[in-house]
Amino acid sequence: MSYDVGAVREHFPALKEGAAHFDGPGGSQVPVVVADAVAATLCAAIANRGTVTAAERRAEEIVVAARRAAADLVGGDPGGIVFGRSMTQLTYDISRALAKTWGPGDEVIVTTLDHDANIRPWVHAAGASGATVRRADFDPVTGELPVAAVRSQLSDRTRLVAVTAASNLLGTRPDVAAIAGHAHAAGALVYVDGVHLTPHAAVDMAALGADFYACSPYKFLGPHLGLVAARPELLETLHPDKLVPASDAVPERFELGTLPYELLAGTTAAVDFLSDLVPAGGVRPGPGPRRERLIASMRALEQHEDALRERIEARLAEIAGVVMYGARHRHRTPTVLFSIAGVPPQEVYERLAERGVNAPASSFYAIECSRRLGLGDTGAVRAGIAPYTDDSDVDRLLAGVAEIAGAA
Repeated sequence: MSYDVGAVREHFPALKEGAAHFDGPGGSQVPVVVADAVAATLCAAIANRGTVTAAERRAEEIVVAARRAAADLVGGDPGGIVFGRSMTQLTYDISRALAKTWGPGDEVIVTTLDHDANIRPWVHAAGASGATVRRADFDPVTGELPVAAVRSQLSDRTRLVAVTAASNLLGTRPDVAAIAGHAHAAGALVYVDGVHLTPHAAVDMAALGADFYACSPYKFLGPHLGLVAARPELLETLHPDKLVPASDAVPERFELGTLPYELLAGTTAAVDFLSDLVPAGGVRPGPGPRRERLIASMRALEQHEDALRERIEARLAEIAGVVMYGARHRHRTPTVLFSIAGVPPQEVYERLAERGVNAPASSFYAIECSRRLGLGDTGAVRAGIAPYTDDSDVDRLLAGVAEIAGAA
């Protein structure tokens, strides 16, 4: 099926402000159906979940619908979907619960390719339990995280491997399934940060071998919150700290306090929008189950975004003074990290913004990755493609970079 980016763009009111948005990896723009779902929930009668009043039933229906939508998105089980304020908060919560079973001599593996949200919670949890942290390094030249780099750190004392499904800085997509296979053979669990992959590709957490799969709706056209998917039976083995009267059921035992119902409604709307990117541009439900529609839509989106990324990389390679990072690794999300010789990244960001191009500069919390690349804590400029990015956006980005590089 063909991808009609013009039809998709019609649903994003923010685009009418005129900027070319390459800042999606930090948070995407939102289609009107998501905003409408949030507003409708806030304007309707609502209460804590229950079965007696219409307001209680509405809250219950919203939660159930959001769990089903998230499960369809990642190929998980609705009974294993945990919602929270952010991926970072949920990862900290789960790391603390898991660490209750760790002790001295146990080991946890993290990678230098990851966002700090999939490193620091495990470092802190290991420190509190007496476990040892091992690090798997990626290749700063290619941007690749070799399977062997993780495999070499495994032992019979490894309790968990934390790995990204796609680097939020470079776009690199490690072979998570192979990594998970080795981890499971060693008796370890696998926690996958899918925040940067989920907006760009069809996700199947079982095929990835993920015991836990974390992502953030506000990166895939939804509102600001996070979620973690896991098998319900795995969650049953974990016992997070919680209030005495709070439910001990799974997944509720991990959701501390009342859920933000309006944000859950927005998440369902975002998943529905993604499921119908083709053939209807996000507006009309197509035939077949939502999970099947999601796979078809995300595959079409991936082709569209890859074509734009390849065009950006080809042109940037021709501009004197431009350096790209990790572009040799071909299995990537549509993310381009670059710098311009003689121009500080922050200045490039500001000068592009003057031209109506939003491409920020930072390490974007992937601090160990940035340091490994030799970029220190400053990082570089990141251009991230989103479902609403079109050729005219790319034209403006490339023209701006060429002008800035030419004046350097």
